[in-house]
Amino acid sequence: MSTLAQDATVAAASIAASAAAHRYLYLRLVKDVTASARLRRAGRATALALTVLVPTGVLAAQYADPTRIAWLAWPAFVWVALAAYLLMTLVVLEIPARLMARTLRRRTGSGPVVPAQAPRAPVVQQGDSAAAPITGDTNPRPAEGASSRMMGRRLVLARSVALLATGTAVASTGYGFHRGLGPPDVKVVPVALRRLHPSLDGMRITMASDLHLGPFFGRSHTARMVRVINDTSPDIVAVVGDLSDGSAEDLATHAAPLTRLSSTHGAFFVTGNHDYRHDVDAWIATLADFRVTTLRNTRTLIEHRGGAIDLAGVTDVTGEQNHDAPDYDRTLGDRDASHPVILLAHQPVQVHEAARYEVDLQLSGHTHGGAFFPGNLLVPLTQPLTAGLATIDHTQLYVSRGIGASLPPIRVGAPPDITVIELRRQ
Repeated sequence: MSTLAQDATVAAASIAASAAAHRYLYLRLVKDVTASARLRRAGRATALALTVLVPTGVLAAQYADPTRIAWLAWPAFVWVALAAYLLMTLVVLEIPARLMARTLRRRTGSGPVVPAQAPRAPVVQQGDSAAAPITGDTNPRPAEGASSRMMGRRLVLARSVALLATGTAVASTGYGFHRGLGPPDVKVVPVALRRLHPSLDGMRITMASDLHLGPFFGRSHTARMVRVINDTSPDIVAVVGDLSDGSAEDLATHAAPLTRLSSTHGAFFVTGNHDYRHDVDAWIATLADFRVTTLRNTRTLIEHRGGAIDLAGVTDVTGEQNHDAPDYDRTLGDRDASHPVILLAHQPVQVHEAARYEVDLQLSGHTHGGAFFPGNLLVPLTQPLTAGLATIDHTQLYVSRGIGASLPPIRVGAPPDITVIELRRQ
């Protein structure tokens, strides 16, 4: 399938999913809570507008100049986040709400119902020939009162569910944007390596991943990252993929603060899946101008205080579609096994190949730590580790939650981080 056909398929699927989601939101948040024809018409019009806004904003964020579409990206992705939490909350409340509605129906229907009495025939006195019999009951029937009470209770229940879902969604989305766009946590993680020279004990590798420069993260975001990294006094700086969501031509000025990175042995970069959405070669050349070295299926020997480690880097697995596939044999083969090797690879799943070459430690990003629920449940379906340190096939793997985000840029339960890896003798 051609790229154009794939894009068309994705766009059609996005529109269909958006339409289904917004119809459900309209039913639960508008139709179920009001009988006003005017409000329902306004709700339908709003749902239609948002149905178009979401896929338009998503596609624009992926293919348009990020510096020019902030006016569209911000409302689109604020609503995407809010709608996601509205949907999740409403789905969770759907079953208990239905059970309560059924209980209300039973209670209302099981109460004593007094049948309507037939009207008494009036007593007709002699000479009162004009008197007419009473043919109707002027009092409302008990059954009609029960039905009215039932409708009132159902309306109260629907409005309560809508208010609870709205409050939960607004609070979660507000916190998510506050955390996602805020400063990263700084974590110090000691990692013991075999064959580490005594002089390298305490060597510091400060890693950052997933900057996602674009409509939400710009030059100030990069500058803040650089300040935090420099404050950790690193010996090596590692940027493990997903630098941007745009082209070097559009976003080079956003990445320019990288020139101020300060470390003993320099700054190194490996490609991530988002970096292949645009001209990856242009980005690599731009980073070279910023004194950031790209490890593109290669390694470099880092000699430090009489000891040494191999610092290696492979391209992202997405590179296979762009004639830039990861080459582990070229990167890790025929090396001096007397000292440890540390591999930079964007996706944690690459650890399985790394283990075949007896890599001591792999540093990765990509997962964002799950970003927000249910992301933390979905990541394990494709990756061996969501965040933190683990040993996979005898190779240690550390996964950073990253410092940026995309689609939408929120964090709930997975705050952004910059990690200092402290090498220790095993």
